[in-house]
Amino acid sequence: MTELSTIFSTDGVLIGTLVPFLFVLTVVVFVHEMGHYLVGRWCGIGVQQFSIGFGPELIGFNDRHGTRWKLSAIPLGGYVKFVGDMNATSTPDADSMETLSEEERKVAFHTQPVWKRAATVVAGPLFNFLLTIVVFSVMFFAYGRYVSEPTVAEVRPDSPAAIAGIQEGDRFVSVDGQAVDSFADVQRLVSGRAGDPIVFVMLRDGKDVTVTATPEISEQKDALGNVVRIGLIGVVNNEEMGKPRQIQYGPVGAVVEAVGETGHIIARTGQFLQRFVVGREDKCQLGGPVKIADMAGKAAQLGFEWLVQLVALLSVGIGILNLLPIPPLDGGHLVFYAVEAVKGRPVSERAMEAVYRVGLFMVLAFMAFVFWNDLFGC
Repeated sequence: MTELSTIFSTDGVLIGTLVPFLFVLTVVVFVHEMGHYLVGRWCGIGVQQFSIGFGPELIGFNDRHGTRWKLSAIPLGGYVKFVGDMNATSTPDADSMETLSEEERKVAFHTQPVWKRAATVVAGPLFNFLLTIVVFSVMFFAYGRYVSEPTVAEVRPDSPAAIAGIQEGDRFVSVDGQAVDSFADVQRLVSGRAGDPIVFVMLRDGKDVTVTATPEISEQKDALGNVVRIGLIGVVNNEEMGKPRQIQYGPVGAVVEAVGETGHIIARTGQFLQRFVVGREDKCQLGGPVKIADMAGKAAQLGFEWLVQLVALLSVGIGILNLLPIPPLDGGHLVFYAVEAVKGRPVSERAMEAVYRVGLFMVLAFMAFVFWNDLFGC
């Protein structure tokens, strides 16, 4: 009885972790694939299957257009299979194309103009970004945002800020040329730049003072208990100097703020990936399904709002990951279509097959790497 309560309680593995994980992943995958589906249908492309998950079908139905909508056994992704596809990655099937009827060839994915194929492919990641914007818009409209003035209340001794000459009472004007309006802006622009010299413009006694500081790495725990490595320069803000206040947004203002916040996350993620490739970020910062499940469980315990925010953050990550120029990811398809648009003819099947094999190996290797990280690496 004790073991069953451990499994099925809200703090247990099934209800406390697995259900939130499936909720988060299903929403993100559904929105991504719905982007492919809707734009594909808008372009007149026939859809054979829309699947959440891979492997054997658990439940499903056929709609009036002949599309099979199904839920599959392995819930780690999903796919839309268009007419003429060999598999879930929209690889052209030459044998299948020869057997298609004239009507089917008209709606087959690979007989469409390159712009229609590109629009259908890019729609998946774009819908992921739109999902994040929608979530943030609702959050900003409902709760607003707390901001603090970008003023220094304290400088840690021997910190990068102290060495650079930043003083108590200084107000941040810009960070590496980007104007800042709040202390959170400073944190955002500094946290991902550990080891990089950064130019700060500070307002001191009515005059602008320019200093350069190099953030140092610091390990901290985020709200979900994850250990994160961020860059700090050693300055502190407080209520007296920061004058914290809540900003309320109307519908339009909430959307504008959400677009900006989504853009910041995309930029920060791209910055992290660039630094990771050259060995300047810790591999433990990358996680796979096990880490996502753990985060989903912790977010669910904090409340539904936290779970929805995790959906928004994961959706951005999935969108960016799929835009990487690696087949069979969406970005890999877009590279092929760009080459086709320039050359005026499709990439040869032999070249495409060779690149697909390399790309698939890279994707599988990355998946194995994050699984190892989840289980044994960190």
